[in-house]
Amino acid sequence: MVKITAKQNAIVKARIIKGLTQRELANLTGLSYAYISLLERSVKPVGPATAKKLSDLLNHPMEELFIIE
Repeated sequence: MVKITAKQNAIVKARIIKGLTQRELANLTGLSYAYISLLERSVKPVGPATAKKLSDLLNHPMEELFIIE
């Protein structure tokens, strides 16, 4: 089974560069603010569709934002 987790601080940096708060990113992706917070701290793994959605929205390749094991 594939495990996808956010690289430490990668989503935070990409989100800040894009000028978004955690709540704004949550609203744009349809994810909860709490889930975004967990992802950014690499506490919770993410599914492939969600990883793709986040990478597209933040304009970064998945490999830059996530560790795929």
